[in-house]
Amino acid sequence: MELRGVVVVVLASVLVLCCRSVLEAQLQVGFYKSTCPQAESIIASEVRRALASNIGLAAGLVRMHFHDCFVRGCDGSVLIDSTSNNTAEKDSFINNPSLRGFEVIDNAKTRLEAACQGAVSCADILALAARDSAVMTGGVMYQVPTGRRDGRVSLVSDVLPNLPAPTFDVDQLTQSFASKGLTQDEMVTLSGAHTIGRSHCAAFSSRLFDFNSTDGQDPSLDAGYASQLKQQCPQGSNDTSLVAFMDPRSPYTLDTAYYGNILQNRGLFASDQALATDSTTAGLVKQNAAAGGGIAWKRKFSAAMVKMGQIDVLTGSDGEIRSRCRVIN
Repeated sequence: MELRGVVVVVLASVLVLCCRSVLEAQLQVGFYKSTCPQAESIIASEVRRALASNIGLAAGLVRMHFHDCFVRGCDGSVLIDSTSNNTAEKDSFINNPSLRGFEVIDNAKTRLEAACQGAVSCADILALAARDSAVMTGGVMYQVPTGRRDGRVSLVSDVLPNLPAPTFDVDQLTQSFASKGLTQDEMVTLSGAHTIGRSHCAAFSSRLFDFNSTDGQDPSLDAGYASQLKQQCPQGSNDTSLVAFMDPRSPYTLDTAYYGNILQNRGLFASDQALATDSTTAGLVKQNAAAGGGIAWKRKFSAAMVKMGQIDVLTGSDGEIRSRCRVIN
């Protein structure tokens, strides 16, 4: 019976991988070259316009793509608004108020519908906007396979079980990413996206005041950095708008400073710091931190983003092409 159970698990895993491979094969670079040849340039111009006003939206769009793909696959379900009958993903306590940049997707969609009605999916707009955000903050250009279709379901209950928490250890992080078909190396690489953007204090304040230690502070956190964070996020504050940069050294530049930070015990999340202290990932952190100019890591990051962007996608006749990204047709 035990052997039979192992065989069933192995066969099930193979089937999942095969199905993913078939879906990925239906995505292609230049999918819109005949139906909407200006699609990528329209999206890039909207991202560029938004970042000119608020460069912080770059991190928001990259994060939004991640949160979309890890919950129900890369189907644009994170963009759907809640209704009187359903609370959607975007209104999970994890996503609201931390996710931002929805208006960038809306603006791009409006222009795309005017240029080529019903052609470009919201899921593809988000994937391309995330790529453009990474490139415009210092990343290397990469091609995004397109052809995703939009999902019709968005449930708040799907968010918590599928997104890695900022308190996760390396084993939990590895399992979370593996469940989406991503390796431990890709997990460490994608974690480097924390080199841009910010976090609300609630996501890490327990490391400052409520940790299981004599003074309530996480001993793995650099004392000087902890003191700085306590000034930004005072204990007992009810101000939910308070934030701190993920990477104070270069918060608007996609670089390898994140890895240097966690090697100096300056990781904002416990999950960040765990990458540098766990023996299974510490070597990858050091390798990324030492990458001259960060080009090697940026190329790895681009490849990992492409792979992440193919998680459980809808293609062909599945799903739909929403006319408005916030509402199912």
